[in-house]
Amino acid sequence: MDLDNVRLVTERLRHQCGQVVVGQRDALDLMLVGLMTEGHILLEGPPGTAKTLMAQVFARSVGLRFGRIQFTPDLMPGDVVGTNLFDFHTNKFNLVPGPVFTDLLLADEINRTPPKTQSALLQAMGERSVTIDGKTSDLGDGFMVIATQNPLEQQGTYPLPEAQLDRFLFKHVLDYPDRASELRIVALHGDRTTTPDVSEMDLAQVTTLEQVRQIRNVIRQVTLTEEIQAYIVDLIRATRTNGHLQFGASPRAATMLSSATRAYAVLCGRDFVIPDDVKFLAKPLLRHRIILAAGAEIEGLSEDQIIEQLLEQVEAPR
Repeated sequence: MDLDNVRLVTERLRHQCGQVVVGQRDALDLMLVGLMTEGHILLEGPPGTAKTLMAQVFARSVGLRFGRIQFTPDLMPGDVVGTNLFDFHTNKFNLVPGPVFTDLLLADEINRTPPKTQSALLQAMGERSVTIDGKTSDLGDGFMVIATQNPLEQQGTYPLPEAQLDRFLFKHVLDYPDRASELRIVALHGDRTTTPDVSEMDLAQVTTLEQVRQIRNVIRQVTLTEEIQAYIVDLIRATRTNGHLQFGASPRAATMLSSATRAYAVLCGRDFVIPDDVKFLAKPLLRHRIILAAGAEIEGLSEDQIIEQLLEQVEAPR
């Protein structure tokens, strides 16, 4: 597969998903980048912004097996990864796999379950495998987590630990669509009060997992010059010396940003990375990897504002 074919596939995916999920182009692009780089995505937005629908449509368009976990306060780790149950007929323990054994896993309202259960996804997201009673099972290279959380409610929620957040390639904050997009949403889905049933939609499978593997090989050939590499490293290192931040991003953020910019360049039809690719991906990649200092919170600064300042301070290559 060459760059032109990759561009054709991604444009078809963008078009089909955009026919159902209106006004969330950036979110769809980040999901495509995540798929092409084996990354996971955390979607944060108020209810009714199509977070769940977006994941369902995306999985169907790519041809991925779709699994869903509705995170609740009483959910246990075994409810996520599965457990071994004793079979009295065979006198043996048999593995009953949990919903994590899929391709695209929707972790819905992930912040509504305690950290003990959230941590059940750490190995799955980091290594694409799970270990149950000492036996490790592979989840496959198609495994991807799309997690959602609602920023409006704090009661009954549990903040995600830093180790969990660091497993996500992106944290994308969804906003309400503009007026034109909202009018189109009403025209498309205004005949029902429930979430549209994806199985009833005329959605074709645009690509396959094998083609995704080929796209990943194309992305690895995208040119990332030494100047862009230095720009990425300097940007990440600047988060560790900024006085408004208590903790900055780790070297893992630099490697993830490098990989993500290659994929985004392909989405834009290029076989080379430019500084604007880094600037576009900086916020979703860094906002969940930095921790504000107490002074910054008192001043009312946000993570996005700090990242904007860093992008202005760190000189980009010409």
